[in-house]
Amino acid sequence: MRIDEIDKKLIQLLSDDGRISYVHLAEKVGISRVAVKDRIHNLIEKGVIEKFSVIVNSEKAGKKISAFFEVEVEPMQLEQVAIKLANNPNVASIYQMTGPSTLHMHVLVEDISMLESFINKELYSVVGINRIESSIILKRFKSRNGYKL
Repeated sequence: MRIDEIDKKLIQLLSDDGRISYVHLAEKVGISRVAVKDRIHNLIEKGVIEKFSVIVNSEKAGKKISAFFEVEVEPMQLEQVAIKLANNPNVASIYQMTGPSTLHMHVLVEDISMLESFINKELYSVVGINRIESSIILKRFKSRNGYKL
């Protein structure tokens, strides 16, 4: 699908404020409200826009500890382990990475004791995990939500 400058501007405006009305979008990009609606519908249909969502500040919602994990997994167990971990409510995101069957995982928990419990009960008990490395975020300078055009 070809994304023109108007589509890029619409996506950027929606990224900044997902609740912006078609009328306001139309005013900002210089096309009709109906044309805005059609373009957004087309972007959704083509899978460029996957969904609209709310971004929650995890710290203010009680998840004070944010940690990243590099999880090395047995190659034959990779998919099963990834699915199991992805279903855990503390796992914010999980990706398969290049390298020796590695998963990169972002975890959000309430406090250090919850992180310890997650590691001991949720990670060490998973069959197929060979090695785990973790890093706790001390300070966030930038966080990306979605792709910026």
